[in-house]
Amino acid sequence: MYTIDFSKPTSVHFIGIGGISMSGLAEILLKEGFRVSGSDSKESPLTQHLTELGAQIAYPQAAANIPDDTRIIVYTAAIHPDNPEFIRAKELDVPMLTRAQLLGQIMAHYARSIAVAGTHGKTTTTSMISQVLLCGQEDPTISVGGILKAIGSNIHVGNSDLFITEACEYTNSYHSFFPKYSIILNIEAEHLDFFKDLADVRSSFHKFAGNTKADGALIINGEIPDYQEITEGLSCQVITFGFTDACDYYPKDITYNELGCATFTPVHKGEDLPRVSLSVPGLHNVGNALSCIALCQDMDLPWEQIAEGLHRFGGADRRFQYKGKVGGVTIIDDYAHHPAELKASILSVKELYAGRKVTGIFQPHLYTRTRDFAADFAASLSLLDELILLDIYPAREEPIPGVTSQIIFDAVTIADKRLIRKEELLDVVAAEAGKFEVVLMVGAGNIELLVDPVKQILDKKE
Repeated sequence: MYTIDFSKPTSVHFIGIGGISMSGLAEILLKEGFRVSGSDSKESPLTQHLTELGAQIAYPQAAANIPDDTRIIVYTAAIHPDNPEFIRAKELDVPMLTRAQLLGQIMAHYARSIAVAGTHGKTTTTSMISQVLLCGQEDPTISVGGILKAIGSNIHVGNSDLFITEACEYTNSYHSFFPKYSIILNIEAEHLDFFKDLADVRSSFHKFAGNTKADGALIINGEIPDYQEITEGLSCQVITFGFTDACDYYPKDITYNELGCATFTPVHKGEDLPRVSLSVPGLHNVGNALSCIALCQDMDLPWEQIAEGLHRFGGADRRFQYKGKVGGVTIIDDYAHHPAELKASILSVKELYAGRKVTGIFQPHLYTRTRDFAADFAASLSLLDELILLDIYPAREEPIPGVTSQIIFDAVTIADKRLIRKEELLDVVAAEAGKFEVVLMVGAGNIELLVDPVKQILDKKE
């Protein structure tokens, strides 16, 4: 595999540069002195930002977009072999790296690298840790899968030996990472269009854990069933966190404020640490915070910095994000796209707004995920008071015969439910605006583009 020489910046072309992760990597290389070009289907705020930094970006994708002086080409798993630029790259015989391979090489450029993995919670926890690091004297380089308010971006290029990023299990991309510190938040059946089953997913996480440097640490959720199978044979230190005293770090005396944000006492091997107050709601964020505390304690960060960073962290973009109250209706936007994530999101909003009717507007993501988890999605959605279910967002996939949102809808047990096309949503909201109290708009597709239009309609109905 080709290895980038950071001491000799050259010309790099990104196929699909507008993605949240690809754009971040492009920005890092730009600031390291590389010449960056790229392409995408259309312009976006992320590509506009890269253009302002000096990148040359073309729309849409075409073979002619690759500059003659290109020395490296980077592409994502979403790029198919019939992509015109991918075909042209093969013809040019230019070294090619996947997004994950490039990210792994960037990570190797930093002595203290941190990779946050798990079926869900990666963006929130990476952002939470980043906030703690930013509260101290460190100046970390950050690559996160959402917009972090503290930096107003998904990327921050620092001037220290610290690097933090998410580590995604899809296509085993995180196997290209060799961090000093690894975090595993949870392991569940997911991405079954790639993995055979849960055992295959667990095997993948075991290999990721094994990539942790011997002088580093793996911080793992001790409540993952048989987590010892994941840590078996590791040469690094293993630290567990969870909600019972069987874990190295666990919480006690948890209380919540009126917004559902927790204050708790972290306990490390039986010893109470000072109380911590979070500014993000839900019990799941207590678990995320414990993983952050375990990491930062092992890095010998001052406790005041840890507590301040956790308290300052107000959430990542589209991660259980409060979008305001209009027309008497509270709007929450969330990225959840796995049944466990969806369940946690719904339970959090019902706890936070107890006594108020919760309407969920859910857009399923991927045909394969819908096929594999239809019953689990239905069980989670049945926790709502009202459901508006949209059609599937296909992303990278072609339709699968017989797989539509209908198979989820038919299994939902609540009576107040409807199945509509995404294009019908605004008309439904306009016609029934007076019925809503709390609206949870959730999904990993393009449902976020409907949040502001829904708010505008409800605002006019006030």
